[in-house]
Amino acid sequence: MNKKPKATRTGARRRALQALYQWQVTGFPPAEIERQFVEEHDLGEAQREYFAELLYGVVAHRATIDEALGRFADRAVEEIDPIERAILRLGAYELLYRKEIPYRAVLNEAINLAKAFGATHKSYKYVNGVLDKLAHQVRAEEISGLQPHSA
Repeated sequence: MNKKPKATRTGARRRALQALYQWQVTGFPPAEIERQFVEEHDLGEAQREYFAELLYGVVAHRATIDEALGRFADRAVEEIDPIERAILRLGAYELLYRKEIPYRAVLNEAINLAKAFGATHKSYKYVNGVLDKLAHQVRAEEISGLQPHSA
């Protein structure tokens, strides 16, 4: 596999994180946020598609995602810092709905986002802890090695 799809997904995740943060803070409809991002950022076609999937997917599945995260967070999901909440929702979406993406890749991407954008220098530890516990629940077969996934 070439490097471009991964780089494209990484870029899409960064933009989706920013869009989800905006959605959480402003309450603007996802379509309006998507329009703003498409107009203001040079998103390649693949990056734009994955960006849109993440934005709309997290919004559409928010209740399920928050319920899953709530089992492992130390406080109500709505009480988590908005950036960390957006990172957790993004990672949880991929763990729950994008099973072809290896759980380690999901965690690594979320940790990198928390290191880059987190509210504190320890944000990545919190994000890792919550998503790792969720991964062990929803990706148990993959983690145990019974169901190998390709990158």
